[in-house]
Amino acid sequence: MRAFPVRLPSGQRYWTVLDDDLQVVAVADGFLRYQRFGRDGAESTTKAYAHAIVLFLRWCARTSRSWQGGVEQFALFMTWLAHAGPSASGADAGAAVSGILLAGPGSAPVRSASRINGVLTAVRGMVVHAVSTGQGPAGLMPLLYEVADDRDLPEQARGEDGRMAWRLRARHRLREPETAVDRASDEEIVALLGACRSARDQLIVLLMARAGLRRGEVCGLRRSDVHLLADSRRLGCEVARAHLHVIRREDNPNGAWAKSRRQRVVPLDFLVVQAFDTYEFERMRVPQAASSDFVVINLFRGRIGAPVRPDAVGELLTAASRRAGLNTPVSPHQLRHAFGSNAADAGAGIDVVADLLGHAAISSSQVYVHPGSSRLRAAVDAVPSPRWQAGESR
Repeated sequence: MRAFPVRLPSGQRYWTVLDDDLQVVAVADGFLRYQRFGRDGAESTTKAYAHAIVLFLRWCARTSRSWQGGVEQFALFMTWLAHAGPSASGADAGAAVSGILLAGPGSAPVRSASRINGVLTAVRGMVVHAVSTGQGPAGLMPLLYEVADDRDLPEQARGEDGRMAWRLRARHRLREPETAVDRASDEEIVALLGACRSARDQLIVLLMARAGLRRGEVCGLRRSDVHLLADSRRLGCEVARAHLHVIRREDNPNGAWAKSRRQRVVPLDFLVVQAFDTYEFERMRVPQAASSDFVVINLFRGRIGAPVRPDAVGELLTAASRRAGLNTPVSPHQLRHAFGSNAADAGAGIDVVADLLGHAAISSSQVYVHPGSSRLRAAVDAVPSPRWQAGESR
């Protein structure tokens, strides 16, 4: 079993699953096609789901189970995920896997709880799609889900009328330890900006750190999406002051992709506006750049004038982190996390953070409103003492 990319004649791509004979696995392919085209999902989503489903189908094949039989023993699959490392779960394990003795509970897991939960989510989605399309028996659903109410959900995620609602809750899920947001610190961002070798690279960093864009959204920006005027009505836009529009497009030649289906507007502060101005002067010195409508393009290497690939953004940050003397490279998502955390720390509500970051569900933004130690200390220090309230100086 292996995940495999598919490019259709239209140019659109998605990922599917092939068996050991290089034949498409129908139950997985139907679900992945539905995710990509029926639900307008991102190609990267089908890639992640395909690799997760491969693990499940590989376990089923190596334990002589059908995928339906694997669902009936989902708890065993969870244990295998936790303790079967690459030597047992990898594509190259082959027949030798039967001779591998797996250490069970009590030994250190080889996959984190979040990774295991992600795999289970993909497999459950495949099973639900199979049942709904008649490829699997309806009796599989109670094995994976139980009926639950919404009392354990955050208040913002409940219905507006306040009445209790019912939903399906997954039976198999590991508790994930609460961890701090993996964000880039303000000091790291400043160091990155100092290590950038061009105005373009500084703009890329600021678009992620000060506007919260994903790397695919940065690389997919068109010049027509950026409105830096105080009044953009002459451009047909009613949004006031400097901002940009994040728009999902299918035809980006660099493979850039805006994950959110919904177009959103992101306000820009003076640092980002200044970076745009500086970059424009740098860009004007490259004749091949004039014909490109993309904002972020190759100016120094590669095909000059072509839009920057999303993968190149990660390479850029890795090189800048090394020049800045940082112990570990800063990733694009850490810059985005920094923006979300800073917005929450500045008092933005969870609904505002969700809109700025383009989260489809408010619950995805919940991590940013968990207060850190500095915010907890500030809250305690802000509580007036009884002596102050009585008018005493001490």
